[in-house]
Amino acid sequence: MTTNHHNHHDHSESSWGKRLIVSMVMNLIIPLVQIYGGIISGSMALISDALHNLSDFISLMINYAALLIGKRGPTNSHTFGYKRVEIFATLISVGLLYGAGIYIAIEAWQRFRAPQPIAGQLVIWIALLGFAGNIISALMLHAGSKVNLNMKSAFLHMLSDAATSLVVAVLGIVWIFRPWYWLDPVFSWLIVGLILYGGWGLLKDSVLILMNATPPGIDLFDIQKSLESIDGITEIHDLHVWNPSAENIALAVHITVPDQMLGKVDELAQRVRTVLADKFNIDHPTLQFESSTCNGGKLLCGVVKHHPHD
Repeated sequence: MTTNHHNHHDHSESSWGKRLIVSMVMNLIIPLVQIYGGIISGSMALISDALHNLSDFISLMINYAALLIGKRGPTNSHTFGYKRVEIFATLISVGLLYGAGIYIAIEAWQRFRAPQPIAGQLVIWIALLGFAGNIISALMLHAGSKVNLNMKSAFLHMLSDAATSLVVAVLGIVWIFRPWYWLDPVFSWLIVGLILYGGWGLLKDSVLILMNATPPGIDLFDIQKSLESIDGITEIHDLHVWNPSAENIALAVHITVPDQMLGKVDELAQRVRTVLADKFNIDHPTLQFESSTCNGGKLLCGVVKHHPHD
């Protein structure tokens, strides 16, 4: 049963890999066309949109490499495997996006001070090409985005790019009828805002994982209550819960039990694992059973055991 689950997981990961490659190719060709079109038409918004797309190409390249490296199993020198490479990849791609955003903001200021005429019709067609490419990419990456932080990063990039391309096309229509060329740099700044906003959530998630923070939605006191209510457990202490990677939750805990035969502790351990998996989605628990309490029975190392509402 377990083997089938892993095969299915591996199969879905390899299909994400193929989809990433197709998205990468599209995100290299489309921005090059957009940059060329932006230069000819004189639209900074189109060049901004292209840079946004191009930074996605670099992000996708990093994401794909991270996906390949992340699939490698544990080794003697890396006992947790390589899944965290995906988190570093997400951080690098956010950094690239922010870099592109700063460049766009500076360039747009020059245009705002001295607006230039823009060929609206050319902008419309090239922006629509970008929109179509990004929508196709987003649809291809949607399934993977639900279970993988890196694929989520790629999917969100595509979605925000599709939105910006659509608005650039609308601007092109405006410029055919009205010489409101100041809209060009203003919209470029909006793209920068999108880049900063989109990247912040990913940046926060990645940093929390790298800091071994308690995963969102996990209440340590809830875990304490659930485990201490299991028949045969006196108390728990030295509790740690963290994300080894974006998809997994690990736990390490000391469990105090009455002095007994090892076989009985094995049965108890199985019950603990079932509670942790079913109630908290914890898939990598490390349990240490003891017959006498150490660390004064404190739930956290060096922290007095109390509920925050007490």
